Amino acid sequence: MELHQLRYFVAVSQSGNFSRAAERCHVSQPSLSQQILKLERRLGQPLLNRLGRRTVLTDAGRLLLERATAILAAVDDAERRLGDGGALPGGRLAVGVIPTIAPYLLPPALKGFARRCPNVDMAIQEDVTRNLIAAVVDGDLDLAIAALPITEERLQVESLLTEPLLVAAPRGHALLRRRKITVQDLAPERFILLNEMHCLGEQVLSLCRAHDCQPTIACRSAQIATVQALIALGQGISLLPAMACRADRSKRLVYRPVATEESRRTIVAVWHRQRYHSPAAKAFLNELRISCNSERL
Repeated sequence: MELHQLRYFVAVSQSGNFSRAAERCHVSQPSLSQQILKLERRLGQPLLNRLGRRTVLTDAGRLLLERATAILAAVDDAERRLGDGGALPGGRLAVGVIPTIAPYLLPPALKGFARRCPNVDMAIQEDVTRNLIAAVVDGDLDLAIAALPITEERLQVESLLTEPLLVAAPRGHALLRRRKITVQDLAPERFILLNEMHCLGEQVLSLCRAHDCQPTIACRSAQIATVQALIALGQGISLLPAMACRADRSKRLVYRPVATEESRRTIVAVWHRQRYHSPAAKAFLNELRISCNSERL
């Protein structure tokens, strides 16, 4: 049993397709298929059921996948540890971040990190939470920045910052005349929300429903900036994270807190428990902590 055979097997298992696995491993499909067959002959039983273009693990394949993933992670970690002997962190660092955090928290962290670790080649992936979690689990990302809840047990989760979600309304809106705004006060309003792929939009809906408020959704968007622009035009209101509110210099909107402790989100950093946390990853995580402390001020 050879390491490259295990890598090919894991790639096929995760992609469910020989062609995609070959592309991922940068080999030809016939070569990859031949190595998988050699591995099956060596073990004396099939590991994959070939169903046309799709593959499904056999019972033996599921057992091997768990072991193979751990073996490859250990080998990769050993190689990275041996390569991290220099005084300054180097190499490549792949970081994922959700779009509702990226433009506000990432720039100051990247600026400080580039100054302290100039030899690190950074790769940033901006995506929704479920895709980032999958990429961290698969080893394509070293760490990711997202918001709770995170339920994947293979990930280490560190809380960085808890921030309120604020009511965003156009100037002169009737809501702004209230001394305090409750979730029930929002019931008659039309909401401008992020689309279903974004956890923030679903968090706002869950908050409203928990307080017997069934919001009317006027529009959904993929960007907070678009949500803010629509609110400024009088198309509705929303609940937006405090860091996005502080970054809004347009003065077209007014932001007010909601009278409930539940109107908040917790931002976290996540990484794989069983993979090596490189000096570069640790240095970047420290810059994130510094940026989050600045957000609290």
